[in-house]
Amino acid sequence: MNRVYNFNPGPATLPLDVLKEVQAEFLDFDETGMSIVEVSHRAKPYEKVHNQAKADILELMNLGDDYEVLFIQGGASLQFAMIPMNFASKDKLGSYAVTGIFARNAYKEAVNLGVAKLAASTEDENFARVPCQNELKVDSNSAYLHICMNNTIYGTEYHYIPEVEVPLFADMSSDMLSRPLDFKKFSLIYAGVQKNLGPAGVVIVVAKKSLIEKSLDSLPTMLRYDTFYNKNSLYNTPPTFSIYVVGKVAQWIKNNGGLKVMAQRNLKKAQLLYNVIDESDGFYKGHAQEDSRSLMNVTFRLPNEELEKKFVAEALANNISGVKGHRLVGGMRASIYNAMPIEGAEVLAEFMKKFQRKNKG
Repeated sequence: MNRVYNFNPGPATLPLDVLKEVQAEFLDFDETGMSIVEVSHRAKPYEKVHNQAKADILELMNLGDDYEVLFIQGGASLQFAMIPMNFASKDKLGSYAVTGIFARNAYKEAVNLGVAKLAASTEDENFARVPCQNELKVDSNSAYLHICMNNTIYGTEYHYIPEVEVPLFADMSSDMLSRPLDFKKFSLIYAGVQKNLGPAGVVIVVAKKSLIEKSLDSLPTMLRYDTFYNKNSLYNTPPTFSIYVVGKVAQWIKNNGGLKVMAQRNLKKAQLLYNVIDESDGFYKGHAQEDSRSLMNVTFRLPNEELEKKFVAEALANNISGVKGHRLVGGMRASIYNAMPIEGAEVLAEFMKKFQRKNKG
């Protein structure tokens, strides 16, 4: 087996322990004589997996039974539409902080529905930072403030929780369960799991029950949060395999010290890479402003595109995969989610130093 260090932004690396566990029980799950992908979503063995995953997520987030975990398909992109459809109106607009492409896409969906208001934007700075608290202009009559906590493409992240008088909604697709937060300050959180928690195919929604227990009767069934809430996310066949792996990852986080330890590991990995950038005398140039730097996605450029292509090729030859940056930013991007071992960041940092020594002018 020749495993690479996988720095892809999503689908992304998963804990090796989890992959081995899935492999070991793939043909016969829980002595059913079936694979987990063959077990009915109505059967007791799957029901146990489903409910345990929900319980572990709430435990990790230190949330009580006034919150509910939903498993929804359609990716975070469907949440961009579901949120304004369920919670905003012409008289009570949704406020949006636009800090990257996904935040902007969420805002555009609400604009298309005629229920959006811009609270802040850093687009004129090429999304190199997130707004400060005093830059957020949120009307007290807003239905909610929507933010994207971590911006995968640009490598920025909120290092504070906005204080607002309205419900706070957050897209946490790329930093979900990566650090302790006061999750009680959020009324609704959603995350596509393929970046930090599992394989593609499911979105986790964690929301106050009082918010989602009743949706507009005029909405289509599958676009109503109460459909998922009232049926325990089993109204239709859910993506059972993805949920099963998410449960495994949640257990792995618990077994490895919880969110506090994840945050310590993630900070160490990020510091290893940012230190190389900062000490490179301009050979590497980070995209994000220092106070907005992401602990999940480290983005940087090299002196020219020729060197960037060479960097990607030589990195892969050294078992370092997935470091090419997004086309909108260019350069490099190293995604260092929970499952990336510290050793992987050490290997990449050492490669960066060697590459600079070989190629500096």
